[in-house]
Amino acid sequence: MSYTDTDTLSALRPAGTVMDLERLGSHFQSRLSFVRSSMRRMMNEQWRIQRTVFDLDGEGFGTAIYRIDTANAHYHCVIFSMYLPPEKRSDRVIADQWDVSFVLLAGDVDEAQLTDLKRNVPLQEAGRFDARVLVLSRANRSLRNFERFLGALAEGCQPDPRQLAEVGYLYRTTAVYGNGKFGIADFDCLQGNSDFSQPFSAQMFTVYLLRHFSIEQIEHMARARNPQRAVGLDVELQRYLGVGNSTGLGMAPFLINHPQLVNQWVWARETALATVLAQAADLPHAQRFQALLQRALVHLQQTSTEDQRQSAVDQQTLRDLDLLTDWFATQSISADLWTRLQAWTASNSGTGCQELLVSLLLELYPEQVDPLAGQMSVNEGFRLNAEMPLEDLCKLIETEYRWALDYDLQDTEANHFFWYRSAEKEEPRLGERAIEPGAEKEMQLGIAHNIQRCYRALLAYREQHPQQLTAHFLLAQPSFKGSVCRLQGMARCAFGEIRANLMDRGMLPIHLLRCKLAFFGAGKFDPKSSRWVRITLFQGAPLVREIGQPFTDDWNFAVMPTLATAAGEL
Repeated sequence: MSYTDTDTLSALRPAGTVMDLERLGSHFQSRLSFVRSSMRRMMNEQWRIQRTVFDLDGEGFGTAIYRIDTANAHYHCVIFSMYLPPEKRSDRVIADQWDVSFVLLAGDVDEAQLTDLKRNVPLQEAGRFDARVLVLSRANRSLRNFERFLGALAEGCQPDPRQLAEVGYLYRTTAVYGNGKFGIADFDCLQGNSDFSQPFSAQMFTVYLLRHFSIEQIEHMARARNPQRAVGLDVELQRYLGVGNSTGLGMAPFLINHPQLVNQWVWARETALATVLAQAADLPHAQRFQALLQRALVHLQQTSTEDQRQSAVDQQTLRDLDLLTDWFATQSISADLWTRLQAWTASNSGTGCQELLVSLLLELYPEQVDPLAGQMSVNEGFRLNAEMPLEDLCKLIETEYRWALDYDLQDTEANHFFWYRSAEKEEPRLGERAIEPGAEKEMQLGIAHNIQRCYRALLAYREQHPQQLTAHFLLAQPSFKGSVCRLQGMARCAFGEIRANLMDRGMLPIHLLRCKLAFFGAGKFDPKSSRWVRITLFQGAPLVREIGQPFTDDWNFAVMPTLATAAGEL
């Protein structure tokens, strides 16, 4: 667990380094990402996924149902594909129609429930559901890829792999709901469910099923369009195909509102890194690292974005990787190779290369790293210690939250933004304090601000009542109860608090999004602004047909396959 002893913590990178917002926004997918751990469970336990209904017309519209049998239970994924008018096509949360909508539910689907699902699932947030539904989601087709793929397959050709290097999917989800929203199964319903015990594993599995559907649907449509010439999608392209996701500010507050869970995720990643660095390097592992490094470099070269900031970051990371490759080739194989490698990268590379290195190192020793994926959950909750002396409470802030006290929050630039929830969709938004109304409805995401206000009030109260306890302070100043509970609860966590002022003019919300998405297992980060991003999940992952076959969990940083029968130039 994350509440570690001093000796264990001393081997980990310091929180001041790890929890820097820009560094968190430089993370990459890793063995501990949820898509990877979900895939391992699925493959190792040999889940069975069978199509039971595929009632689609020639345009791909209709209903598909898949039955999933695990070692413990069975589930169904129900997918509805409908015509989407061009004027209704939008990835924004305010959209009310999508190309597909779908659910993952526990147990069987009878006719009455299917009728109810047909009525409600396409409505998404406006629909009504019960606790049999575990996950609710929707997705839109990629306009750049879907018709190109369909046209090629219908003419008997394979699509050009470069199309997937540019945009790695046929469908892009715009929301994947779990944890009790809109009447679906509450978070507690999955506690003790060994199939989906890991964070977000039910959501990630549902996304994986959408990937499978996208392959079956487009092959079906190609055959309907040209029965004589149509071909199926090459298996290498099927593996290279992922599922996209379009995510905005709605994801950002999660990292602030669940600091104990974030602490657990980061602790597991840092513990895995420390474990790898403690291993004695040998020639096979050094050769393995060189191969992984080359694959990651090609993967990043094949990642495209029109965002100037992200493009500059990617190009810098590529330059750093070239230097790292040259340096590593000159090194002798010795027991301390991995620590020398990390030290060299920390001194000679940017945060992008440094954090990519963490992901690569974690691939080298799966026996030591993979068990930590089972420790990514935690029972969250803060309990007030009302009997803590005020002196101890002050010391707690001064030591564990020194980073928050060090900010100059009186400056206008430090109070530029405020976070709020939109009235229309109850989704988090970011406002500019000086020019936009609504600051009186501000969400309490400014942890540094809250801690400073609490600290000032605490000092003033303690000056008058030096011998009193936390309970006395909170009776006099009850508005600070939340801050006190948080700082007391987080004092036992090595990580968890993001070292940033989320109100500052220079704060980039995209860093928050990337951090969480990297833990999901996202790749191909393509920001569309500082506030929303498109990514790809499951690119390179095994196919449904491969479940039960010998499995080597080595599919991260997928690279474009070479096909002799691909369609013409882009």
